Amino acid sequence: MLNVILGLIGLSIIVVIHEFGHFLAARANGVEVEAFSVGWGPTLLSAKRGRTEWKLSAFPLGGYCKMKGEDAFKTALEQNLPTLPKEEGSFYSASPTRRIGILAAGPTMNFVFAIVLSTVVALVGTQVQTISNKIILASEYGGTIGSNTEQNVQNPADIAGLRTGDIITKIDDVEIRDYSDLQRMIAMNGGKTLHMTVLRDGTPVEITITPRLDKATGQGLIGIYGWVDPVVESVEKGSAAAIAGLESGDVILEVDGKPVNHSIDLAKYLENQPGRINLTIQRGTEKIEKTLVLTYEGSDPKTAESNLGIVFKTITKTTKASSLGEAILMGANTTWETFVLSIKSIGLLFSGIDVFSAVSGPARITYMVGASASESFKQSGIAGILPVLSFLALISVSLGFMNLLPIPALDGGQIVLCLVEIVNRKPLKVRTLYRYQSAGSIIVLALIIVATMSDVLFFVRR
Repeated sequence: MLNVILGLIGLSIIVVIHEFGHFLAARANGVEVEAFSVGWGPTLLSAKRGRTEWKLSAFPLGGYCKMKGEDAFKTALEQNLPTLPKEEGSFYSASPTRRIGILAAGPTMNFVFAIVLSTVVALVGTQVQTISNKIILASEYGGTIGSNTEQNVQNPADIAGLRTGDIITKIDDVEIRDYSDLQRMIAMNGGKTLHMTVLRDGTPVEITITPRLDKATGQGLIGIYGWVDPVVESVEKGSAAAIAGLESGDVILEVDGKPVNHSIDLAKYLENQPGRINLTIQRGTEKIEKTLVLTYEGSDPKTAESNLGIVFKTITKTTKASSLGEAILMGANTTWETFVLSIKSIGLLFSGIDVFSAVSGPARITYMVGASASESFKQSGIAGILPVLSFLALISVSLGFMNLLPIPALDGGQIVLCLVEIVNRKPLKVRTLYRYQSAGSIIVLALIIVATMSDVLFFVRR
């Protein structure tokens, strides 16, 4: 329930910001705003300021900005008028250019809001746990990529000639500093040919690779794991490792006499679920033998989790702006990257991906926003809020982008009508508008059905 409440609050803030953009632009262009509501449904509180009624409504599902003359289309149909009536101070009395400005102001406010949130995140700084850009071929450990179920299909990493131990330093002239950089570049470029610079035994090697598009997620995958040295960073209290006496800084050399080069070696060995394992560890200048007694949760050897309790050493990646100017630039860049990613995601919908897995509807988005907020509040200080701000920025950009799509019921669709009116140099006929709006209603209904089914499947699969 907490997730739902927090999600509704977060999503409502983004929608209200969007509508407030319309409000400001409408007032600036001489269009009267009859009502501005936070929420929908029955009015709980209201106050009249000038010609605008400000309302707090019962259902916390965003809000709306009602401009004068928005009912003109309905009136024209009822009275069989050839064109829309243009009452003074109404939306349709404004020139097409001014209407475009009013319509575009909502998405623009979403982008500005995202930049502000991302700027705050950049100023405070974030810390992310990641690992090095050294790789392991998944195929060497029986790993398959994504939802691929085809037999005898090579992973792109194997086809390209990558090797375990390679260090990927650059992709398409973008510097790769760690595994998170590597994951992002591969995920965003499914089906696109990439040029990698790889450090192999100290020698640069050029590699060409095409990530396979995962139909379930829309992400690119190549079939690799990240290399994590078997160095113990911490041991969980009460775990098998703690009982056996493992300590921070221990290096695991062998498990039951078999060499351990990285964490995957140990993880794959544990899939056989031995009740006892013997570790050879390096502690300072000493080699020490330790015996761990393991218990497992789950009956499937591939998915069962042991009580091993070892946290391996990772890299703490810190991102923080050194000044307000740099923070603004970082915020703008993050917003732009999200916008570009949104454009790419539209193209992916026509590339054969599983739409019901990849598309999120209002319920799923609300849950994700709420879950992010709920998890973040468990952390102390402002650092706990930063993931929420980043996620809200992402959703804000996505909402702004979606509203710019040329779908009749959305801002982008209305902008298209204004552009047609500018080209024709005369108002559009009501019947033309009716056909356009009818087609838009069908498109929107189809999108709602897809989004709803996607949400249902998401919660069923959880």
